[in-house]
Amino acid sequence: MSQYIERYQRRKLISSYFSVVLSIALVLFLLGTLGLLVLNTKKLADHFKEQITISVFLKDNAKPVEIDQLQKSLTLAEYTKSADYISKEDAAEQYSEDIGENFVEFLGYNPLKNSIDVHLKADFVSPEQIAEIAEDLAAKTYVDEVSYDKPLISLLNDNARKISLWILVASAIFTVIAVLLINSSIRLSIYSKRFIIKTMQMVGATKTFIRRPFIWQNIKLGMVGAAVALISLGILVYYINKNFPELNLLQDYMVLIFLFVGVFGLGVLISWASTHFATQRFLNLRTDDLYY
Repeated sequence: MSQYIERYQRRKLISSYFSVVLSIALVLFLLGTLGLLVLNTKKLADHFKEQITISVFLKDNAKPVEIDQLQKSLTLAEYTKSADYISKEDAAEQYSEDIGENFVEFLGYNPLKNSIDVHLKADFVSPEQIAEIAEDLAAKTYVDEVSYDKPLISLLNDNARKISLWILVASAIFTVIAVLLINSSIRLSIYSKRFIIKTMQMVGATKTFIRRPFIWQNIKLGMVGAAVALISLGILVYYINKNFPELNLLQDYMVLIFLFVGVFGLGVLISWASTHFATQRFLNLRTDDLYY
């Protein structure tokens, strides 16, 4: 009978530890994911900004030397990420593939123009800067037209600011929720041992002596939960980097180290603080109050 009770108590203890570790791991993984998003918000915004294209259409009488000189000057410009020359023949071939028929044969001539597609660096993607760049390019005598999507640029900049703000707000809210969830899990595990705490106190043990094993035990559980969360977060980072290599998540390894250390430290800190205040609460309760 005593062996059965002992096995039951052991299973109950293991189940309690498992629930604490699982709750800590899930909450820290969520916080780590939000932290990853916060730290890479600008990188994500920059990635979308750099998809904006300025198309510089050239006149038919533009000389090859002028086109070559323009492309080289654009490539070397401080605002340019890349500048690609697209001949009217290549443009016609691509457009024919898109619409599914050869419009050149139908029309009898190619109405498209030679062009240079300019992808800008993210820091220069704003309505004012792009308008200034387009104005300078349009002033050249061999440039027929400079085209870009003005509404998209304004929308992109506005949404980038809004998304950054809401991500910060969501991160703050989820951080508070995470602390409360971990605190609740640890308090429940200590609640089941409230009579042991009071018994130790009644036989003369000091509060520090009583708290120490509980704090150390839950810190270890916090470390295990943080380790599980970091492994899951590492898998997520690897998956994102593999499927979206243009984000270069692994390139900024110092940011990832900072994030991982922060998540691990947060798990330990919350575990320590929650255990300290939970044990303190039961130490300050009267014996009669333990039954409620």
